[in-house]
Amino acid sequence: MTRRVSIFGATGSIGCNTVSLIAEAPDDFEVVALTGGRNVAKLAGQARALKAGLAVTAHEDCLPDLREALAGTGIETAAGAGAICEAAERPADWVMSAIVGAAGLPPGLKALEQGRTLALANKESLVTAGPLLMATAAAHGATVLPVDSEHSAVFQALIGEDMAAVERVIITASGGAFRDWPLEKLRRATLAEASSHPNWDMGQRITIDSATMFNKALELIETKEYFGVRPDQIETVIHPESIIHALVGFRDGALMAHLGPPDMRHAIGFALNWPDRRDLPVERLDLAQLGQLNFRAADPERSPALRLAREVMETGGLAGAVFNGAKEAVLDAFIAERIGFLDMAHIVERVLAKMSAGRHISAEITLDNVVAADAEARRLAMEDVAKGQA
Repeated sequence: MTRRVSIFGATGSIGCNTVSLIAEAPDDFEVVALTGGRNVAKLAGQARALKAGLAVTAHEDCLPDLREALAGTGIETAAGAGAICEAAERPADWVMSAIVGAAGLPPGLKALEQGRTLALANKESLVTAGPLLMATAAAHGATVLPVDSEHSAVFQALIGEDMAAVERVIITASGGAFRDWPLEKLRRATLAEASSHPNWDMGQRITIDSATMFNKALELIETKEYFGVRPDQIETVIHPESIIHALVGFRDGALMAHLGPPDMRHAIGFALNWPDRRDLPVERLDLAQLGQLNFRAADPERSPALRLAREVMETGGLAGAVFNGAKEAVLDAFIAERIGFLDMAHIVERVLAKMSAGRHISAEITLDNVVAADAEARRLAMEDVAKGQA
């Protein structure tokens, strides 16, 4: 039976991997819609290859180029945030949410309101509005499948298990580009150095987030929101090889681990074919060749983002939206080389403190309130950036 699918964020690393898996079995899927950003040539090429019904760019000024690239194909084109949300309302059985950042939340909610299966690679949706996202899915009989490699691993380890028997969830972290750097050297880390990951082939933003451990901080919050475990049940450990993606510990002392090479097609393919398992064109592990796997505790002094994530989980409310909004703003500033590597966590911490004191964080979690908290956090973060440059 052919499945109707849509891919939001098709031109990013997750989206491209999803496209490649669908292209492996073109008779099994009908592509309803693809969305992307400014890489119109790639988006148009994907739409042609997959015979998509609709291609949408997030940027209205890119629409003429997209229309020209798809002229004569019969593929519809559109642009803007509103068009992306409208695309999420089109009939589909399975939707990949791979738009980077808080912009992925509105179309994800729209897809859930249609009762879709939402494959969630956009971790910011759970971080900023976890209760709203999961409640929307429940209200409309929709399914949310995790696509982050860590949360897919936890999901798979829990198949057939009773959540009441879960004692802890351990999320592994590669440590990023700077895992072996001394703290003093981190102060001088450059944009180019932070943009190279030792294990994973990812986009620049998530690679930098891996170096700061902000990516892992978001994943801790995701774990709480998706699986409903307490913050004190969630652990993280540095695992340089990135072979074990997560472990679940049970009350009898057993640990269930999920292993696989650092290839996002594992998690994407699992979600794409769920509840079945099908052949995937990925490397098979050779344990003898690996020889050993290493683990060490995360250093809170080197990774203040992890401490901030625990504060966000304890605070609740809109703290996740504030945390993510400020994080995205300082990441923009670092990429623009306006601030240093270690400045990012310091600014996010100050924004959280300011907005907590002003009671912004205790408001109800609605889409409007999440958007407002996100905007205010970004404003305060950029205000802090500007002061530092004055």
